Amino acid sequence: MTAGAIAANFDTARPTVSKHLQILTECELLKHEQNGREIHYHINAKKMKEVADFIEPFRQMWDSRFNKLESIMKKYKTKK
Repeated sequence: MTAGAIAANFDTARPTVSKHLQILTECELLKHEQNGREIHYHINAKKMKEVADFIEPFRQMWDSRFNKLESIMKKYKTKK
């Protein structure tokens, strides 16, 4: 998608979206391809997988903590 097409999906200024696209491209989470005057952005699935793999242990930790909190809150609620 082009920056304009991506920006059309968000309630924010196009320059803001362009800045985010630039950062994501620098981090190699997006790839860009120039066709004439247009730049098309594509997700770099390999890098996104690396990020997802890195985040997974933290997600599991927070899921566990929230599940424990929910259990405590349910016990507390039934005692009242």
